[in-house]
Amino acid sequence: MKILVISFAGNGDTLFATPMIHELRANFPEARIDVLVRWAGARGLLEGNPHVNTVYQNDLVKSGLVGSLKFLRGLRAEGYDISLNTHPQSRIHYRAVTRFIGARVRASHRYECSGPLDAVLVNRTIPQDYSLHAVENNLALLPLVGAKAKLPTHEYELYLSPEDTKWAEDVIAANRLKGRVAFGIHVGSGGTKNLALRRWPVPNFVALIRRLIASRDDLTVLLFGGPDEVDAHELIKKQCDSGRVIEVKSKSLRQAAALLKHCRGFLSVDTVLMHLAAAVKVPGQIVIETPTWNKPIEPYGQKFVLVPNPSVGGRNLDYYRYDGRAIKGTAAELASCMASVTVDAVWQAILSMKMQ
Repeated sequence: MKILVISFAGNGDTLFATPMIHELRANFPEARIDVLVRWAGARGLLEGNPHVNTVYQNDLVKSGLVGSLKFLRGLRAEGYDISLNTHPQSRIHYRAVTRFIGARVRASHRYECSGPLDAVLVNRTIPQDYSLHAVENNLALLPLVGAKAKLPTHEYELYLSPEDTKWAEDVIAANRLKGRVAFGIHVGSGGTKNLALRRWPVPNFVALIRRLIASRDDLTVLLFGGPDEVDAHELIKKQCDSGRVIEVKSKSLRQAAALLKHCRGFLSVDTVLMHLAAAVKVPGQIVIETPTWNKPIEPYGQKFVLVPNPSVGGRNLDYYRYDGRAIKGTAAELASCMASVTVDAVWQAILSMKMQ
């Protein structure tokens, strides 16, 4: 049997798929289980996963029509018996890719934007459920392909290599962090659609970091992120004690995860780094609520403190649904929404978690 798991939306979404992949292996131990992802980061998150045979990675948008068709014809030639579109992949384009690959059984969720054509593209569906985590939405696909949940528990599955661990240990040694309290922060918020507008203001991060540094002599702030966060990191380091604010220059999400294991606390909005922190069980995890926050994307299996966003006020689904659209609101409105979360509110959340 050949099974293809399609996780094409985002890096964090690929972590959501790992418990289902493990269940597929438990149900079909002799099957070939492959995964198709869009982003190189998602491919990296699946490296070393013992339940996966092959990870295919291709950004079909950048590949263009000719390149995409050539790549997809190769997957079609593999003759998959089953394909599963993981949650949340609401755009019809994902199901069109599924239909082109042409597995006999094509399982997917039904979304608010689904229409008559979806019934042609996929042939076994269940409605998505906003009251369930994306991990659980994925596990709900199992009966559609003749499987069931067999494992006693589920969690994000991330298999760090000795090289990842060694890289993190080298960072700890080079910055003399052993014996100190490392507090991780991610100031970013994603780059697709208009998700960058859900960032908490950089001046707020500066004010918060100053409080953190002043509160404990044994604390060092680690700034996680990538190229999109470089300018913000530079501004923060200039306005704070640079000797105790360190920019993490990881080359992969796996390296970032390995260093997160050494953190006693972590602050972010809902991003892939939030899920990496949950995967490695950072003990003091804090999340600033954004308009995109909802049950399906909470840190799974991890205790965390949510800092409520007063502007959202429980109307998250009015701002953002899995319908392929961007966050509702103008840039000014969304910036105002994120600015409504005060430094004091985040500070109180940090105090509540009692870092050791």
